[in-house]
Amino acid sequence: MATATSFTARNSASGARRHLIQAAAALLAVGALGLPAQAQSQASSTYPAKPVRIVVGFSAGGTTDVVARIMAKELTQALGQTFMVDNKPGGGSNIATDLVAAAQPDGYTLLFVAVTSAINQTLYPNVKFDLNRDFEAVALGAKVPNVLVVHPSVPAKNVKELIAWAKANNDKVSYASSGSGTSIHMAAELFKVRTGLQTQHVPYKGSAPALTDLMGNQVQFMFDNMPSAWPQVQGGKLKALAVTTKTRSPSAPDVPTMEESGVERFDVSSWFGLIAPKGTPKPIVDKLNKAMNAAFDKPEVKEAYAKLGAVAEHNTPAQFGSFIRTEVANWAPVVKASGAKVD
Repeated sequence: MATATSFTARNSASGARRHLIQAAAALLAVGALGLPAQAQSQASSTYPAKPVRIVVGFSAGGTTDVVARIMAKELTQALGQTFMVDNKPGGGSNIATDLVAAAQPDGYTLLFVAVTSAINQTLYPNVKFDLNRDFEAVALGAKVPNVLVVHPSVPAKNVKELIAWAKANNDKVSYASSGSGTSIHMAAELFKVRTGLQTQHVPYKGSAPALTDLMGNQVQFMFDNMPSAWPQVQGGKLKALAVTTKTRSPSAPDVPTMEESGVERFDVSSWFGLIAPKGTPKPIVDKLNKAMNAAFDKPEVKEAYAKLGAVAEHNTPAQFGSFIRTEVANWAPVVKASGAKVD
């Protein structure tokens, strides 16, 4: 009996120690799990603690770069650290996108993304990044309508007349773009899909040389970003027949939309926004989103956007993420129908 009692006591003591060890281990585990969240919270509360780089996949002076610099200035003022634009052109903006996808997800390397990246998901068969999987959406920064412009000699006062004339003179009609696979090219391809046109595509290395040849009547029509095409319309060198957005542009209220002109399901914008590497802490994403939304309400930003023909609307990271997914999905069949491929 004495031996049994001694064994029971020892067993009870051993069990108590085991329970204490298990409880301590559980507390340590909970603490360990809480550390990343606590570290993220501390990092986001002091963010930004140093300059932030906003990578742009296009050369300085283009619409993406201009909008990025407007937002960089506003973020600098709102958050107390320098937000600097770093232009990394090349590969149809894929070089910049790949660079940011591989960056540390700490909020200090961001990408000012454009519609081109949504198109590139289908256009480039070996693209490395996945726009939906590899990034955190921060905020949609602006939408800029494209405008359908024609040479003044084209005998069409509206889109319906352009379609009829182009079909009657198919072998003599061609359209320009700023390059194969660009949003300008894809807008024209969507136009062809929706109307049955079979006009010839003439790609250029940018909007400027394309517009030059359009004004010289070497090509007959073009879809171009409002900021570059509109001054030529105002100067009488081109005619504007329609804008590509669902609603009319405040910068050109007398120009109808493509849908108003009889082309169904035509809602195309060049758009730009801020995204971050996947895993960037949500508090940092939310802080950036809040600052950008606040900037949209400032008179100086509204004025700068008006000069570009750009529009902005308040949006959440979730809404921008949904928008990107929709854009990737919507452009895929247009790219495939165009037959455009870039290695």
